[in-house]
Amino acid sequence: MMQKKTICFKSWPVLFSVVLVLAMLVTGCGGRSGGPGGGALSNPPENESANNGNEASGKVVIDFWAQKFEDTTDAWFKKWVGEFNKSQSEVEVKLTIVPADAWDQKMKAAQAAGKAPDIRTINYGNVANAAKTGQLMALNDLMEPSAFDDLYDNMKDFVSVNGQYYAYPKLVEPSAVMFYRKDMFHEAGLDPNQPPKTWAELLDAAQKLTKKGVFGLSIAQTAPDLGWSSWGLQYNGAGHLAVTEDWSQADVNNDGYKAVLDFYQKAYQSGFMPKQALAGYADIKPFGEGKIAIQICGSWAIGQLRNTYKDMVDKVGIAPMASMDGDLTKPTATLGGWSLAVDGKSELPQESADFISYLLAGDPNIMIDFFKTSQFSKFSPRKSVDEAMKSDPDASKDEWRALVSERIIPHSQAEPVYPWDISFALATSIESAMKGTSVDKALAKAEKDINDFIAKNKLAGTNPKK
Repeated sequence: MMQKKTICFKSWPVLFSVVLVLAMLVTGCGGRSGGPGGGALSNPPENESANNGNEASGKVVIDFWAQKFEDTTDAWFKKWVGEFNKSQSEVEVKLTIVPADAWDQKMKAAQAAGKAPDIRTINYGNVANAAKTGQLMALNDLMEPSAFDDLYDNMKDFVSVNGQYYAYPKLVEPSAVMFYRKDMFHEAGLDPNQPPKTWAELLDAAQKLTKKGVFGLSIAQTAPDLGWSSWGLQYNGAGHLAVTEDWSQADVNNDGYKAVLDFYQKAYQSGFMPKQALAGYADIKPFGEGKIAIQICGSWAIGQLRNTYKDMVDKVGIAPMASMDGDLTKPTATLGGWSLAVDGKSELPQESADFISYLLAGDPNIMIDFFKTSQFSKFSPRKSVDEAMKSDPDASKDEWRALVSERIIPHSQAEPVYPWDISFALATSIESAMKGTSVDKALAKAEKDINDFIAKNKLAGTNPKK
């Protein structure tokens, strides 16, 4: 969600809250004439080039803007753009890495000037709205059908609208994975091979694990973190998210949502959690420093643990986040991540799509190379890549990768595409309940706030997926 340090998943909340809402406000503007973000582009990105070709080489130039992520991801993009360019006699991809905090401003300015990049990175939560406003080009006729057949069924919806694919997925990251200290389980008389499966079991284990200097559990506890990290548990408890499918009204005043808020309230009020968060939800640092026995965090924490807390990795177990009733085939996480898309007004749509096919939908070893750079903390949306990993010496031996791939991702859901304000209203009610407001009162306020937002912004009937 929020882009910090080297964890790309943390860019979600800010991007979701700013880009998605702005995208909803941009109507009648597509491609280079409009889009998310704002401000003037006083200093264009380095290496920006026109689409009329590279005069020195005689090649047609495809502009590709990638948002800045980890240094390893930037290096991977540069490596494979270089390899693609070496293989081409008529086409050249020109890569520009754009800082996350400058992305919205630069993109909107480029679109307004008719100089949007041919290819861009885009997160899943923004694909449907960008497609609706004409910012993206459908890829069905530009890429082989087999490329889309290779995607897992529960991931096809991330990049499609009404049967048309508007982006091709690069990776997914589950928002909720249970990280726990096996040695602390032993000391507390718990079986580290049987981590909690229900919310009640999780709270019971947290009580037994809490001791001087160690909290039994860490989970999101502030509205900005709860806004996105709770989506999986909303699906788990209620079977749906916070609004009706047609976006006409809130759908939170029910037993499912009461169960979700009740869980968060009990977790916080129990004393097994710190009263003040030791770090943001997306940061595994408190766990890595031994201050937390069970931390719920996203899959990106695997890379953080392996890079920063190498000495304690052998003491760590991972498992799916507990489910309300213990059924771990029900979702407890949503899948965030990134894709590549072709600009809706690109003058080189086929050439751009061909590059996406090469990079993301081609040789599985290209993507395996990427997942290795992430310490297998990110995961593939493609069946053929996962199959190829079974023969890769590093990937095939990675038990954490296998667990997340086999037991969490297949049961996870997509992020919502409605405006962040809705998620934040519900998150505010969760935080309020955690701090003592009655569940019924907190949900009543969330219902009112969401309905007021829907009415004010005329959202009813505007779901781009319907």
